[in-house]
Amino acid sequence: MASIWQLQEAKNKLSEVVDEAANSGPQIITRRGVEVAVVLSYEEYARMLRARTRISAFFRESPLAGIDLMRDQSLSRADLAL
Repeated sequence: MASIWQLQEAKNKLSEVVDEAANSGPQIITRRGVEVAVVLSYEEYARMLRARTRISAFFRESPLAGIDLMRDQSLSRADLAL
């Protein structure tokens, strides 16, 4: 479970923040109550990089791949009365 650290506290306890990221998961850093950063273990970061997919592969593997998604041409703008 992610812990939330105020920036000043995270700076003062950086070793603890890093240990928590390695052992317990992402650690959220806030500045003035706003979430601004996340500390991840290197293992989790590497897993995220491996999971990235090229956009072309994403569309090729999509459940909508091969479906005809052409726009309905039955009404053209010229046929609309304004």
